[in-house]
Amino acid sequence: MPGTGSSAGKLARLRGRIARIETDHGGGMSGRTALGHGEADAVLQGGLAQGAVHEVFAEGRHSAAATGFIAGLSQRVGKDRPLLWVRQDFAARESGALSMRGWREIGLAPCLLVTVHAPDVESALRTAADALACDALGAVVIEIWGETRLFDLVASRRLTLAARASGVTGLLLRVAASPLPSTAETRWIVRPARSPPGAAWQAWGAPVLETQLVRNRHGQTGQWIMEWKCDECLFRDVPFHGSETHPQPVAAAAADRPHPARVIALRRAG
Repeated sequence: MPGTGSSAGKLARLRGRIARIETDHGGGMSGRTALGHGEADAVLQGGLAQGAVHEVFAEGRHSAAATGFIAGLSQRVGKDRPLLWVRQDFAARESGALSMRGWREIGLAPCLLVTVHAPDVESALRTAADALACDALGAVVIEIWGETRLFDLVASRRLTLAARASGVTGLLLRVAASPLPSTAETRWIVRPARSPPGAAWQAWGAPVLETQLVRNRHGQTGQWIMEWKCDECLFRDVPFHGSETHPQPVAAAAADRPHPARVIALRRAG
């Protein structure tokens, strides 16, 4: 049958490329980019792998935290090159539009961001695969909301192949979805965390995230509290967090008034 041999050869070559991706231990990667967080970078063997696909998952109510984390990752791996953000229309309706004012406030350049709105998951994946083949980009973000059968192992391999060929990093943002088998280099789960108290003149603290690395194809996993440093555009460890106390000025009790504890004790005694 005409063309059968050619088709079989293409299929064999494709299977060979997929096998090399799944067995590669880092030799074919373009390099690694440090996040700035010492412990996380050590577990990642120097940083986030370039020319690969990384997944970030979050609950629906934590979509803003995951978006901020993805934005930080894209800045680290993309440097000063354009970022293409492919958003499923349903994701935009659920999470809202990306704020360019907020983008600038966390230290990123709005002029480097290009957003593409896709009507459905299939269009988003096809657009992302084409974009990953363009080596002029710094990174490609694919934002998909909710569960879908279209993002299966085949679709994941297609994105990984495109990223590996061009050296462009793919960042997959999955909100309100459960992780499935994929060829992603890493998989993260992100939640918001409490910011440490800042100076009195600050309206709010720096972005702080609870990040959990649940999959690392070539190393260990871990969990960290990361603070995004807007001026340096990198992640850092948070010096104080959780149950630790933060000393704050407390107003002294008035000298001409009884102590509140004494008032309560007298009322109970009466």
